[in-house]
Amino acid sequence: MKSGAPLASDQAVQIEGLSKSFGSHLALRGVDITARRGEFLTIFGPNGAGKTTLLRVLATITRPSAGKVRVSGLEAGKDSTEIRRRVGYVPHQTLLYDDLTAYENLKFYGRMYDVPDLESRIQALADRMGLTSQLHRLVRTLSRGIQQRFSIVRALLHDPSLLLLDEPETGLDQQASAMMVETLDAGARTVIMTSHRLEGGLELADRVVILASGRVTYDAPKSSLDKATFAGVYARYTEVK
Repeated sequence: MKSGAPLASDQAVQIEGLSKSFGSHLALRGVDITARRGEFLTIFGPNGAGKTTLLRVLATITRPSAGKVRVSGLEAGKDSTEIRRRVGYVPHQTLLYDDLTAYENLKFYGRMYDVPDLESRIQALADRMGLTSQLHRLVRTLSRGIQQRFSIVRALLHDPSLLLLDEPETGLDQQASAMMVETLDAGARTVIMTSHRLEGGLELADRVVILASGRVTYDAPKSSLDKATFAGVYARYTEVK
């Protein structure tokens, strides 16, 4: 991956001067981030750094207090409905309907997005994530890890150009994490993921960003890092100043 700001035509995401406050608490403070089309960007940071708030703004669930956000050239706020059709979002909580089966959840979501060949799409993604045998069980009977896998399937159903993942490995065992990685590699989409696992998050990334106290403190291509040094980089750039 080449360094430097991407050309406008190559930008999947543009964030300029983004701030978000909740009452007197400023969760994001003048954040500037761009992501290229097809890039995998991992955002690291301690609890309370603003990672989840940032993804919620990109998903148009939370409105920014200041700044500009564009997805594929569309402006959040003005073009939010169209942005939602292009975004897949895996929140920290799975938000599946407990009293429906996993299949019913996926079918409901797929119909909302007018997914063509919905039955085939559900079956293909469920198979890829090792979930075929779990499709017709009620969600409330499924383990946290299985629910998380179905949440990832749901986010991919409509083949979004931008995938937002908020600590997606929560509750996943090593085998399920490997399935997730294989599934994500199968598409040529832009992915922005938050992670608390330094090694796993670094392995997937083309580029890494560190957030601390609502600010971007580090932004670099993964090619400039290795596993042995990244822990030190993380510690340095998450120091409270």
